[in-house]
Amino acid sequence: MKRLYATKFSWLLLVLSLCAAARVFAEDSEVNRRTLKGLAGFYVIVEELQPNLLKYEKYAKQSDLNKAGIQRDVEAQLTKAGIRVLSREEWQKTPGQPAFYVNVNTHESEKYWFSYNIKIEVRQVVSLEANPAVKTLADTWSLSLTGMANIGNLKQISQDINLLVMRFIGVYSGNK
Repeated sequence: MKRLYATKFSWLLLVLSLCAAARVFAEDSEVNRRTLKGLAGFYVIVEELQPNLLKYEKYAKQSDLNKAGIQRDVEAQLTKAGIRVLSREEWQKTPGQPAFYVNVNTHESEKYWFSYNIKIEVRQVVSLEANPAVKTLADTWSLSLTGMANIGNLKQISQDINLLVMRFIGVYSGNK
């Protein structure tokens, strides 16, 4: 029985150490930053949240953690920073079709506990060096962050999204 508690305690320490500092990963090199230069604005694309989080609708709603809320917040942050948010029609006519993409991936690791990964990317149409006639939408700059939140603190996910958007704004503003 003591061994079971020791094992659980070890796992708890591991989880707490991972939660203490969220991990940020990036494709934010000087080369990646240069891909932002000259972009006139962005069409914002937010992926739908996963069912494992949406089943707790009451708690997600309290934190305004839903696709529409994330879309609204990201667009407001970009606009406030002076970054143009493109409509779908404007985006289709804009050279490179730059898109600001947001994805929140969640996993319910224990009942009411979610590990999450937030990824923001700038995607734009690129052509292949080996075959310039081929054009595709590719991510040219990105940041991601992993963390953990319980059902009573889902606002942490929204705060982390805002943190990543603010980091993007700083990078983009420095590359105009």
